[in-house]
Amino acid sequence: MLKEIPSILSKLEIASQNLGSAFGNQWLKSTGKSIASLSPVDGALIAEVQLSDNETYEKVVHQAQEAFRSWRLMPAPKRGEVIRQLGNELRVFKQELGTLVSYEMGKSLQEGLGEVQEMIDICDFAVGLSRQLYGLTMHSERPSHRMYEQWHPLGIVGVISAFNFPVAVWSWNVAIAWICGDVCVWKPSEKAPISAIACQKIAQRVFEKNGVHPGVCGLLIGGSEMGKQLASDARIPLISATGSTRMGKAVGEVVGARLGKAILELGGNNAMIISQHADLHLVIPGAVFGAVGTAGQRCTSTRRLIIHKRIYEEVKEKIRNAYNQLKIGNPLDESNHLGPLIDTDAVEMYESAVRKVKAEGGKAVIEGEVLKGLGYESGCYVKPAIYEVEHDSEIVCNETFAPILYLIKYETIEEAIEMQNAVPQGLSSAIMTTNIRESELFLSHAGSDCGIANVNIGTSGAEIGGAFGGEKETGGGREAGSDAWKTYMRRQTNTINYSTELPLAQGIKFDL
Repeated sequence: MLKEIPSILSKLEIASQNLGSAFGNQWLKSTGKSIASLSPVDGALIAEVQLSDNETYEKVVHQAQEAFRSWRLMPAPKRGEVIRQLGNELRVFKQELGTLVSYEMGKSLQEGLGEVQEMIDICDFAVGLSRQLYGLTMHSERPSHRMYEQWHPLGIVGVISAFNFPVAVWSWNVAIAWICGDVCVWKPSEKAPISAIACQKIAQRVFEKNGVHPGVCGLLIGGSEMGKQLASDARIPLISATGSTRMGKAVGEVVGARLGKAILELGGNNAMIISQHADLHLVIPGAVFGAVGTAGQRCTSTRRLIIHKRIYEEVKEKIRNAYNQLKIGNPLDESNHLGPLIDTDAVEMYESAVRKVKAEGGKAVIEGEVLKGLGYESGCYVKPAIYEVEHDSEIVCNETFAPILYLIKYETIEEAIEMQNAVPQGLSSAIMTTNIRESELFLSHAGSDCGIANVNIGTSGAEIGGAFGGEKETGGGREAGSDAWKTYMRRQTNTINYSTELPLAQGIKFDL
């Protein structure tokens, strides 16, 4: 598969040297330095990208402002037709884009293709949504008056995305924002810039074909300073940022200071409670994929297994056996279960966490190590690790973006829920049980405090039909399905007087 990469890049119109600033198909030269995108799979150079600078930033944002004037006036179902075509274009390039995502980010080919499928799915969802941007009608207390509310687009939506889902998270935001009549400026992770350039090229062809202003779809590739520039720009009413809690707090502070709106999708530290009543045929694949999928680099990755003491040893042994069957290597080889971490910085973070958990008394079930030798030359491959720990260990309360799984014992379901909730993050959670009382308690007001709570499925793999996001240090934002679209719009209450009088509210008299 690696020998096919040059052909895939050619089909996606990726050159060896690329510009990282664009609105539509207008690619802008800048004074920014060039960065190399190196694959964590084999360490090879994919392509180089010239970063955006202040001048290109201003051009892209200005074009977005201009585009908003016309895009907002297009009827929403007409905008939906454009997004339908985008979904079809993604179907055409699914194999190529999915392979590029896998090679540039390091996730398995199945996951890379699955990420593009999520893009297609959100386009389909958005097409239906384009005819369902509903408001409400209310009864007025004044005679011959009608009250209702309607929703209007905000303007420019700034999207800051992370490396672990280099294309899907962008699509979750832009497909909905575009349907709502917004325009978008995207700052992807500089760790996966080539996948972003490919998306820009795919999208611009659709917009160009439909005669849409190119500023509807903008791209700015840069580092954290570019993200700060977007967050502080009062011309951008909404910032959607995905990344670490540390990054999100910085973005939230800047956006809040100018009274802007923010969708923050931040860290996760997700637990699966395994009841004594659990069906272990469901537990093992759910727990293992949740922990090692994308090499533990999902915000919804399973970090903690909270296991009832009666079945603790049995579950531990089954999980150990499953881990011993994992194949680690080139993610483009579909026989491998997981590939590398994103880069050597991530490997250092993994090693630091392994040292810390052992220093805190963690007992190894499967010891962590960096893999070396044939096939691991990039230095980014690690062995998924498992440690038995106390639930309140410091390392357990922090998110490590790597395949490290912690095993914890519990006695009562109430204790298990308390353990699960006793971390700063609140994204995803799961319980494995066939006991309806346990599952209902888990989903009740006294249960999981996370934005996502699952029964008899794992913590990862959210569907786009539901609103995605979490609570506490996860940020509180929502993307994708349900009524998450409302965040991308502004609500307006309207009152119409169709009488010949002007009665005031609350019966106030004001005679002149």
